[in-house]
Amino acid sequence: MSEEEYKSARESTLTSFYTSPVVIESIYKALNNLGFRHGNILEPSCGIGNFIGMQPKEMNCNFYGVELDTISGQIAKQLYQKNKIAVQGFEETSYPDSFFDCVIGNVPFGAYQVSDRRYDRHHFMIHDYFIAKSLDLARPGGVVAVVTSSGTMDKQNPAVRQYIANRAELLGAIRLPNNAFQRNANTSVVSDILFFQKRDRASIEEPEWLNLKETPEGYSVNAYFAEHPEMVLGDFTTESTQYGKQEVTVKPKEGITLEEQLKEAVQNIHGTITELELSDTELEEVVSIPADPDVKNFSFTVVNEEVYYRENSVMNC
Repeated sequence: MSEEEYKSARESTLTSFYTSPVVIESIYKALNNLGFRHGNILEPSCGIGNFIGMQPKEMNCNFYGVELDTISGQIAKQLYQKNKIAVQGFEETSYPDSFFDCVIGNVPFGAYQVSDRRYDRHHFMIHDYFIAKSLDLARPGGVVAVVTSSGTMDKQNPAVRQYIANRAELLGAIRLPNNAFQRNANTSVVSDILFFQKRDRASIEEPEWLNLKETPEGYSVNAYFAEHPEMVLGDFTTESTQYGKQEVTVKPKEGITLEEQLKEAVQNIHGTITELELSDTELEEVVSIPADPDVKNFSFTVVNEEVYYRENSVMNC
């Protein structure tokens, strides 16, 4: 590696937790249950492309990946040459809003902010920033399904959750045990798989998951997990941090595998990914193709001598 590549790789070790195959499979299983089969998918922190490589055969999707670490990004570009991989920071990308049918992946975790003028005033931590930007890039009715730090759901200040709730509905959440990344990243972290469906208009409702709530054992966690213990794949307990502070964590259950638990949990993620509905007469005449990010939304373009009109993630002839 060059000096610059080594620096990039070293910096990414602080925030990158490579995803285990069983977690990736469960996310795709949930998307399949929601009815997702084809369209444009974005993975905003793709690493070497494990989500791309494990895409089910029945899904016919255009995959867009973004990766900051130059080594991981170049590996992904070599492994998945038919897909569009951008080796740059997510904050540097210029994808159009409402372009993707689905945003998927394992976002970076960290207690620091990313500079992006569009979002700077919100002072998002990096994982919350990735979710906020992903929601803007998803089309109305599209889904954002990401692994994120438990801090998104459990932080005391509900401002981030309120921001998300204004723009998306929580379809469901799964809290992973603290050893879910042990084999792949050699780290003990508590993380959540969150499934959001983007609204077609802003909402002012305040769902219960904006708040924290105590479990019967006295642990303060997000109300969703307090009310849905079946979505917590382990037992709540506390552990001492490196600063001597007691933090809530999730101890793995004995006698059952993570794969078995995830198989049950994804059945509780309910919703439907809506597609553009056409009448019978329109179906005979309209030919749809995945949208091109370089074509402005609600504008015309020419493809193979045919005129197409882009609407969010598709272009209709």
